[in-house]
Amino acid sequence: MKKLKIYLDTSVISHLLHDDTPVRQADTIKLWERIKNGNYDVYTSTVTFYEIDECAEELRVKLRQFIDEIDVTIINLADIELELAEKIIEVGILTRKSIDDCYHIACAIVSECDIIVSWNIKHLVNIRTINGVRGISQLEGYKPIDIYTPQILLGVDFDDP
Repeated sequence: MKKLKIYLDTSVISHLLHDDTPVRQADTIKLWERIKNGNYDVYTSTVTFYEIDECAEELRVKLRQFIDEIDVTIINLADIELELAEKIIEVGILTRKSIDDCYHIACAIVSECDIIVSWNIKHLVNIRTINGVRGISQLEGYKPIDIYTPQILLGVDFDDP
């Protein structure tokens, strides 16, 4: 069976350390173990590293160590067509204030990922963005892409402790 090709945004990696949200952290750790076991083809981008670089040094070091644990393809933002990110703003899916999220989406679409995995409910994992991203993908000639939280990807019961 073909592995799912997933794109991880920064929120997933950072939730490995979010002990203030224990359920999300636990689900992220479960996903991370599956990733380390090679269950998925994993992608992220230089956008993720830019966002990590804005963290305090101790946190930045820990987050980069997590990334070093996995086999991941890193998409260089300079290598993709940024017009796709601009179109996401033009059509009103997201605003310019969320340009990094637009870059994450564009990187995942251009790389033909199956799923964007994110804990960013406000900007990414919501019906408006999901439907808009599906529409943009189709309109621009790319394959459809979904956006899930780790919980949804894992098939975890939301009532699980």
